[in-house]
Amino acid sequence: MSNKTIDYYLRATWQSLARAYNEEAVKHGETISVGFVLLSIDKEGTPSTALGPKMGIEPTSLTRTLKQMEQKGLIVRKKNPNDGRGVLVYLTSLGKEKRDYSKQVVKQFDDMVRKNISPKKLEVFIEVIEAMNKLISDKKMYKSEK
Repeated sequence: MSNKTIDYYLRATWQSLARAYNEEAVKHGETISVGFVLLSIDKEGTPSTALGPKMGIEPTSLTRTLKQMEQKGLIVRKKNPNDGRGVLVYLTSLGKEKRDYSKQVVKQFDDMVRKNISPKKLEVFIEVIEAMNKLISDKKMYKSEK
């Protein structure tokens, strides 16, 4: 058994995957952040305030990414017709093309994992990850015993 923590394995795996995604994104003049935003925008538009929580990124980083995406012609922002205070983000035709490519990249990773790891092992992995997320969301990580 290794002395490495569970946190180490999660971080190392995510960093490897993020690096691979970024290497692919750079070939198309994009970043992993742009790819994730593209994948997070619904066809009928997505409130800009919903994107941060949906993706787990900070509002300032999201604002910067959305501004870059708008300048590149990947998205447009329009007032929400149901709530004049809000803004909906829509993909342009170029944004839709880039989203399709981002989907393809994510699907290639998923297919590769599914071809190389047994369904039983993947099922256990997903159960473990879901249990970890529940422990975290239930705030059981740092409860002090009294």
